[in-house]
Amino acid sequence: MNPLEMMQNLQRMQETMQQLQEKMKLVSATGSAGGDLVRVTVNGQMEVLQVALAPECVDPRDIAMLADLIRLATNDALTKVKERMKDELGPLGQGLGLPGFPGV
Repeated sequence: MNPLEMMQNLQRMQETMQQLQEKMKLVSATGSAGGDLVRVTVNGQMEVLQVALAPECVDPRDIAMLADLIRLATNDALTKVKERMKDELGPLGQGLGLPGFPGV
């Protein structure tokens, strides 16, 4: 392969990656815990977009439980986003080593 072809291929790959990064901003998933008492929504860039707490779950005596529910809901949402991103990226994502997506 000549150097000019390599540069063109690299440019196309960079453009594709930029498009994928923009697409990841649009992918989101909501995870829940405690029978929907706590819900957390994250995007494809692994940013928490929203935390929703049902009024009945806020009791000062249960702060440790609430913190655990938030953690569980966040992890649930992140797992769902990872699964959706694997579906979105398909074969293109194989071997890219994207952060938070081992094996993608």
